[in-house]
Amino acid sequence: MVLALVVGCGAGLGAIAFRWLIQTCTRLLAGHADYSAAGHAANPHVPWLGRWFVVLAPVLAGLVYGPLVQRFAREARGHGVPEVMYAVARRGGRIAPQVAVVKSLASALCIGGGGSVGREGPIVQIGSALGSTLGGLVKVAEDRMRVLVACGAAGGIAATFNAPLAGVFFAMELILRDFTAEAFGMVVLASVTSSIIGRAAFGNHPFLSPPAFAVTHLPEYLLFALLGVLAGAVGVGFSRILYWVEDACDWAWRGPEWARPAVGGLLLGLLLLFLPEMYGVGYPVLGKAIDGRYAIGFLLVLVVAKAFATSLTIGIGGSGGVFAPSLFIGAAFGAAYGAIAHHLAPGVAGPVGAYGLIGMGAVFAGAARAPITAVVILFELTGEYTIILPLMAAIVLATGVSRTLTGDTVYTLKLRRRGIDIDDKPTAAAFTGLRVRAVMESLPGPLDGSLRLSDAAVALARSVHGTLPVLADDGTYLGTATARAVAEALADGLHDETAVRAITHLPKPVDAETDLSTALDALVAAEGSGLPVLDDSHHELVGWITHQSVLTAMHTPAQATPPQPQMPAV
Repeated sequence: MVLALVVGCGAGLGAIAFRWLIQTCTRLLAGHADYSAAGHAANPHVPWLGRWFVVLAPVLAGLVYGPLVQRFAREARGHGVPEVMYAVARRGGRIAPQVAVVKSLASALCIGGGGSVGREGPIVQIGSALGSTLGGLVKVAEDRMRVLVACGAAGGIAATFNAPLAGVFFAMELILRDFTAEAFGMVVLASVTSSIIGRAAFGNHPFLSPPAFAVTHLPEYLLFALLGVLAGAVGVGFSRILYWVEDACDWAWRGPEWARPAVGGLLLGLLLLFLPEMYGVGYPVLGKAIDGRYAIGFLLVLVVAKAFATSLTIGIGGSGGVFAPSLFIGAAFGAAYGAIAHHLAPGVAGPVGAYGLIGMGAVFAGAARAPITAVVILFELTGEYTIILPLMAAIVLATGVSRTLTGDTVYTLKLRRRGIDIDDKPTAAAFTGLRVRAVMESLPGPLDGSLRLSDAAVALARSVHGTLPVLADDGTYLGTATARAVAEALADGLHDETAVRAITHLPKPVDAETDLSTALDALVAAEGSGLPVLDDSHHELVGWITHQSVLTAMHTPAQATPPQPQMPAV
């Protein structure tokens, strides 16, 4: 609980700092608080360039954040949420500490320089990195590490949108992908804490102020249902365009990756020259669409342009989220649909803004396939309960259409393109009925927790797998130490007189009765190539499991017989 509260505080403060960075970079590179609402105005810093400065703004930003991302944290490139999902599903929740800093700077520069992406994806990755870093500092077990990562993600969404419930369900539905009472309680604590800090900085008011709305004709529900079907297809189309453009950029670019954002920024700048509404996140434009201030034709132009501008920003190596662009596309598409409905059925259709709001939730649901999050976040963004029934109907239909059209979401598709399916457990059938006891090896000689790093380095250099268990003076199991961790500690200037317990990692516990599939997941997520096997009480070491022993079980399961491990002397 204490850690969840700390992560919530960190995510709230991180959201404040991140929004300040975006505003600073936008004022520096565009000369306006939000250039998407400024039309074709000139930059007051360079008035002699006129509106042509938007061609150079993405280039200048790319020259800074391109090398920054390439040098310090390549996972900061792109929209961020898939990397967090992968860290939770496959890496035990471990995210490099520098990701929070690099992602903040890179996304702020990208958005401030005209990148047509959102700030929500970055703040999710920033908050998650803070949670992972805190978990690593206090050496929590991996199941708790995952929860702390989800706490950071929830806190980021809650503080940014003033939407604590949406932050909770975003983290549970998309990041953890599992609902447990304990995890839910911790995520709620972090989300509420972060939201309180966000409200203190940004005020306590709804993100959007929709017009008064009420369904006065039952046939209007048919209009909302059709909007949900069409918006689900639009959400899937946005996902496809995003990766088609990214593939095209990969095919076209042959230079160094650090220069890609700057060179590609020329294309983005030309788009902004003709359509400045695509500059940055574009919330003022979204608000005008909800208010019905645009003609139908221009709203449809905004739908296509936003999808392409976001895809181009990501494709050239930009850093930013796709959450806000999906809301933008949904608002423009919904408003256009509502305006058309008014022309065709003037006595039935309600306000255009209502269709815009429902379109926001439905397009996001079609892209991310997170219906609970979509319903809750639109309710919290508007504070308007009367919209909830048509909103739920449209979002459920959009989710169904999305599932029918594709097996992936805008987030999981990025991972699948790398050959990663976070829902797939292909090794389960090969290990059916097998327990760790059947394949565990003899325990290697453990290290004393008080052993000096220099002496631990010698022992690890002689070990077969470069990983050894660490015990306290009283024989209590502390975790594992790896040759890599010791080498990095010594290289970073940590004194060789330091005790090895300072760099000990506590992996997810595995006992002799754990099924082999679960043990493999723990082994993949652990730091190193081996894991200790604990007794039922998780206090005493009884064996050792490695990738080699798992492979042996996969290929010759019938011959796997329990060895007789022996505890060597400390």
